[in-house]
Amino acid sequence: MRAIVVGGGLAGLFTASELAARGIADLELLESGDQVGGVARTRPSQGFELEPGAGSFALPHPYLSSIIERSGVTVLPAQATASTRYLFVHEELAELPSSPKVLLTPALSTRAKLRLLAEPFVAADKAGIDESISSFCRRRFGMEAGRLLAWLMASGVFAGDPETLSMRSAFPMLANLAEHEGSVIAGAIKRRRERDEEEPRASPHYVKGGMQVLADALADAPGLSCRTGFEVESVTRRSGRWLVNGPETLEADVIVLACAPSAAAQILSVDGTARLAEAKAAPVAVVGLGGDNGLIPDGFGALVGPNEGMTSLGVLFESSYAPERAPAGSWLVKVVAGGATRPDVVDLDEESLMALIVDEVGRVLGRAIQPTFRALIRHESGIPQYDIGHSQWLRDVDRIVAANDGLYLTGWGYRGVGISHIAADAARVASQVIRAMG
Repeated sequence: MRAIVVGGGLAGLFTASELAARGIADLELLESGDQVGGVARTRPSQGFELEPGAGSFALPHPYLSSIIERSGVTVLPAQATASTRYLFVHEELAELPSSPKVLLTPALSTRAKLRLLAEPFVAADKAGIDESISSFCRRRFGMEAGRLLAWLMASGVFAGDPETLSMRSAFPMLANLAEHEGSVIAGAIKRRRERDEEEPRASPHYVKGGMQVLADALADAPGLSCRTGFEVESVTRRSGRWLVNGPETLEADVIVLACAPSAAAQILSVDGTARLAEAKAAPVAVVGLGGDNGLIPDGFGALVGPNEGMTSLGVLFESSYAPERAPAGSWLVKVVAGGATRPDVVDLDEESLMALIVDEVGRVLGRAIQPTFRALIRHESGIPQYDIGHSQWLRDVDRIVAANDGLYLTGWGYRGVGISHIAADAARVASQVIRAMG
């Protein structure tokens, strides 16, 4: 059996790794660019390592751990202080305790904290409700706490709008707690108590040398033929086989499109692809700032509250949790700005955008900064947005896949935007391919 994976981002590389591990020997990965990695391409400069995409992940993980192990790359645990997260609100940087200690945060009034404690007494959610993150959080946690939590969840993960993102699609685990356990808080406490104490807890890790090292290692894996510079023009079905048309025409029994749904819609010639093109995304600007004229707080980073009037959604303290990303004695932060609520940010000229972000980071840190390292990456294609209706859209997409033997779709546009989600979906696709083989 011959399989072709289209897309050399992490989704395609993870899926190729899983297919190879399950015995698919005739396997080829096609990438249109001159280098694999997609949005995860590490940008080294002046001794700094900027990760334009996610630069850390939680291990151990049932699927990601095995992919990392097969790649052979060196993975380092983040600094112990990586568990410390901050919230910038009311022009102050406050530590954001993990649940249930969130009740200690000064960001919430006493009245809001008391209402938050009443969440277990809110009626259990009805099955199948598809409501916004804002609606879910306000209803279950009260207006003040709900608004803050909804904003942090939407902006911190999706750079999205809490009024339009679907709670069930974006955060299914929390939605399921409210539905099946009757309460998010009580359900989380129950599951924590049921957890095997000997089971290792997942903690933040990162790849030594950057995510590009992981991408390159997966592309060089034995049994995988990886071709860069291969621009796929169309994918069609003929006589029971898939034809991949580009610089040349390739044939395969299995085709995996590990690219954005909008990109898949442009090249895939089967019924229903117009539905794929309806997928939504929010453009973001990623800015790296570094220097040697001061320290940044210990911790993972800070999320910006909803009322601060900033274009920055969050500031990650890269050199605090991953010291190798900056020269000795230097600091590095990564800022994610724009998103669904401020898509115009991506269109600002570089000088204006840099000046704005430098000022906002100074506000978060409580002092003016003078970075000697500056880098800007515009993600105009953006972060996928699982808005209300995403679950129905996904069911429709699954019907397209089911109607076309040997076709599979994967990537962060479908079932989760995190690295662990991408790994889990890669394993799902590989398992489906093996089952289809009989």
